[in-house]
Amino acid sequence: MGADALSDVLRAVRLSSAMFFHLDVRAPWVAEAPTSAACASAVLPGAQHVIEYHVVIDGCCWGGLIDAPSIRLEAGDIIAFPQGSAHVLSSAPGMRSIPDLSVYGQARAGQLPLMMRLGENGPADARILCGFLGCDTRPFNPLVEALPAVLHLRGSSYRENSGLAYLISAARAESERRRTGGEGVLARLGELLFVEAIRCHIEALGPEQTGWLAGLADRHVGQALNLLHGEPAAGWTLDELAKAVGLSRSTLAQRFTHLIGQPPMQYLTRWRMQLAAGLLASGRDPIARVAVAVGYDSEAAFNRAFRRTVGTPPAAWRQAHISPE
Repeated sequence: MGADALSDVLRAVRLSSAMFFHLDVRAPWVAEAPTSAACASAVLPGAQHVIEYHVVIDGCCWGGLIDAPSIRLEAGDIIAFPQGSAHVLSSAPGMRSIPDLSVYGQARAGQLPLMMRLGENGPADARILCGFLGCDTRPFNPLVEALPAVLHLRGSSYRENSGLAYLISAARAESERRRTGGEGVLARLGELLFVEAIRCHIEALGPEQTGWLAGLADRHVGQALNLLHGEPAAGWTLDELAKAVGLSRSTLAQRFTHLIGQPPMQYLTRWRMQLAAGLLASGRDPIARVAVAVGYDSEAAFNRAFRRTVGTPPAAWRQAHISPE
């Protein structure tokens, strides 16, 4: 039986979220963010990788990568930086400032999100929610690998009654009312916002696009991905996978490699190693049991595959990444 590959990846890479700032801004203003690696330990301790995103809930502003053309953002727009790049938000294009790392500690000292005002006195030009998503990227996260440096979703690109519009409305209400338990609710809403934004991004991909997300959208490659994720420990061969999706062996191999960037069996091996890494980090099962769980008949064969793919033996990976009790 096949699985939902996107859900499977989101589950395996341990997605987590925190909504940190509610910005109330008046021109002229500018807020520059460092690379996510510079603030990861403060916003989401323990996350291997952090994605920062911003939701414009009122007004308009500009945003984008440092030293790159600014993007005009309007109410309902979402802009995210999946690769953790330094970026800037401002009242006009081309503005710069010095990132202030101390604000992350200030936010942690109170209830999230931290309400911040930037700019001159007067009516607000924009209100923006700023959040962070943490996930594992090692040894393999096909979703993050497939995402661009900047992911911009226009509010005008989805219907007013869509799930994304509802989630933005709910996040705004939670951030403004600051009710008991709101921090946890906002964290879950942040995860849902991200997933819904990814789904909208997939739906907007053109037929010329390649990558893991384009593969999900493809009828045959998407089915193959779902099958591999549904039974990763099964003894898949290219012939069996091609038969299951209704293509010839050569056609599936060519189309899968064109879209995903690697052959099906190589992809399966890398995904098995991601699953194994999670099991090893949990510290609950012996390595021999982990090997069986991800499709290897012997511990020796699993050790060789893990070291070849990840670059370190399973025991060493466990010692370096074991989760605290």
